[in-house]
Amino acid sequence: MLYYQLPHTDLTVSRIALGCMRIADKSVDDVEKLIYAALDEGINFFDHADIYGAGKSEAVFGEVLQRHPELREKMIIQTKCAIVPGKRYDFSKEHIIKSVKASLDRLHTDYVDILLLHRPDALCDPKEVAEAFDELYDAGLVKYFGVSNHTPLQIELLQKYTKHPIIINQLQLSIVHSVMIDSGLNMNMKEAWAQDKDGGVLDYCRLKDITIQPWSVVQASWAEGTFLDNPDYQKLNDVMQELADEYHVTKSAIAIAWLLRHPACMQPIVGTTSPAHLKESSQACDVQLTRQQWYDLYLASEKPLP
Repeated sequence: MLYYQLPHTDLTVSRIALGCMRIADKSVDDVEKLIYAALDEGINFFDHADIYGAGKSEAVFGEVLQRHPELREKMIIQTKCAIVPGKRYDFSKEHIIKSVKASLDRLHTDYVDILLLHRPDALCDPKEVAEAFDELYDAGLVKYFGVSNHTPLQIELLQKYTKHPIIINQLQLSIVHSVMIDSGLNMNMKEAWAQDKDGGVLDYCRLKDITIQPWSVVQASWAEGTFLDNPDYQKLNDVMQELADEYHVTKSAIAIAWLLRHPACMQPIVGTTSPAHLKESSQACDVQLTRQQWYDLYLASEKPLP
């Protein structure tokens, strides 16, 4: 496993994080095995959200911590709040604080290392968010703060009022879903690939030392599902297989290695519930793609270079 110092923090984190969205329906025993498998692979970063499994993902994870409280000191736990499913996004001070306290109860921990605001709230009052951050920090409930799916200006607005640095932006990114990369490569072109749909978020995060956490790292889209072994992405799978054979890893490891190869020092979120698949994904840290191999994968996803 590779590690790095998370900017603006005193945290040394694994380059790959375990996403806990899909563990809600797993037994405590199964989640315990998954956690130990992650730790055995050197993964020390665990990503949650209050809406994952309507709180069940945090709860079953918390039951493992209740069984083994000694594991907490080996973990960096991140959770997210602000989505009220099917109703609204909510950055109110009351909702943020209430959500964090509920997450802590479910997780059976006194604090989370990082709290992310899950998706932008159109009714966001940044002063109110700053007050919530201050209260959570002063109470020792949250150490650091970040966002998910935010544009540069949305982050700037928050940062104007809060004294706490925004350290993470969790964004959808994969070989196939690479919108933030496409627009930069096709700058000043007429084609649709040139459309800037995110305000230059990739370069902004690099300028501000905000860590990008890619999610859905092997997913083409919500409708299509994974691009691994997907006949609609045969060319990409062929190239991934060639590289997998060369590096003696799986195609999923190659897909993650593509993200790790980017100089932005991203931290991919791997959402598997299988210890075996988690081990395969962790092998991405053993792969150092060449520049040409990185571009070969990009082009194999049927995207052009101008």
